Amino acid sequence: MQEDLSKYRKSYEKQELLEVNVPDNPIQLFQTWFYEVEENGGVEETNAMSVSTIGLDGFPKTRVVLLKKYTYEGFIFYTNYLSEKGKAIAQNPNICLSFFWASMERQVIIKGVAEKLAENLSDGYFESRPLGSKLGALVSPQSEVIPSREFLENELQKLEEIYTDEVPRPKHWGGFLVRPQSIEFWQGRPNRLHDRIRYTLTEDYDWKIERLAP
Repeated sequence: MQEDLSKYRKSYEKQELLEVNVPDNPIQLFQTWFYEVEENGGVEETNAMSVSTIGLDGFPKTRVVLLKKYTYEGFIFYTNYLSEKGKAIAQNPNICLSFFWASMERQVIIKGVAEKLAENLSDGYFESRPLGSKLGALVSPQSEVIPSREFLENELQKLEEIYTDEVPRPKHWGGFLVRPQSIEFWQGRPNRLHDRIRYTLTEDYDWKIERLAP
């Protein structure tokens, strides 16, 4: 089977990204873009991002995860530390986050170093989750081979009988803070002459701003 997709083309004409309009700190620009995407609509989960890691098998792998918080320190998401993703980060904390907001013809690509979030912060977020999500974190041996869907459902039913209110956070579940080393903002433009502005963290903890060829 083969299918020719060469006729799939789109002209990007909604916005522009010029150096005279960008702030000194990339987190400020990220916040502006994030809110503009939310206000524009057309994206069901604005905080959905791709997380790319280098696995224990040496292959890169990308999956979609939800961003739960961002600050001037970096970007925070939560996962099972014993998952394929968690084990990959433990071995190589250099990872990539990326957002694609098609409705605004924008991408953000973040290269950074991931570190485990403080336990009290992971506790606080876990407590805010719905009961079903808490139980799901307990039930699922994430990334492990399981015999069937029924296995998960049976295990969940057992836990529902044990926990009706308070659910302890599993020690193998928590947050990662990704401290950015570079953040690239991509704005689609006509004729494939897209705007690409990259911020790179310097040794003095300032941000170097450069334009990249599309």
